[in-house]
Amino acid sequence: MKQTRWLMGMPITVEIVDASAAAGVFDDVYAYFTYIDQTFSPFKETSEVSRVNRGELALSDACDDMQVVLALAEQTKQETNGYFDVWHNGQFNPSGIVKGWAIDEAASMLYMRGFQNFYVDAGGDVQVYGRNAHDQLWKVGICNPFDLSQVVKVVTLSDRGIATSGSYMRGAHIYNPHQTDDPLDDVVSLTVIGPDVCEADRFATAAFAMGRDGIRFIEELKGFEGYMIDRRGQAIMTSGFPHYVASPVTQLAAQGTN
Repeated sequence: MKQTRWLMGMPITVEIVDASAAAGVFDDVYAYFTYIDQTFSPFKETSEVSRVNRGELALSDACDDMQVVLALAEQTKQETNGYFDVWHNGQFNPSGIVKGWAIDEAASMLYMRGFQNFYVDAGGDVQVYGRNAHDQLWKVGICNPFDLSQVVKVVTLSDRGIATSGSYMRGAHIYNPHQTDDPLDDVVSLTVIGPDVCEADRFATAAFAMGRDGIRFIEELKGFEGYMIDRRGQAIMTSGFPHYVASPVTQLAAQGTN
């Protein structure tokens, strides 16, 4: 079974291969994403993030999930030499970490219910488990940032996460905390494969903020691989990335379009 619904300003797709999947399971997953949007969206006036930014709610009084995200954000800041920061110009915005974390949590929800073969894709960031309906590894496409109708690479994954950071879909929404006037226009797209989508997403965001040094950061990060496309259309990949590359381009589970 497969469903796609539009939430959090993006399409969210869930496919469960296991025969025991029922419609109610999908409702639970999408209800969770609705809760995430209502709690963490900086664009919703009633969200906890908006209330924090208006001074109506102290971060220490925010919900338990907010505390988890804050701790993960601080950990990421330390692990990336400060290239990841949820504060910008005095405003709190954990969006750079919430999506991947929420996808991973939703996937864990399905896994804990006994499903073994499925994927969860939110806006091109994907967590996969097991195998697809053809008993093959899941195939995930990486978009050409200059022509979103094209896929430049397809990777095969199982029990892994993949996330892409870039400016080609949402414009400039990532910044360099060490040089806030840096336009970050030399790199257009940076995709990271990691042990889960939460890990892939948080390091993809930080690596993008590093500019061209980001792909070298991913190269040195144990258990991760990356694929970077610069503004000239040239691609650089980490040494282990070719291990995941599939051919031909067929039967995609999802297409990275962050």
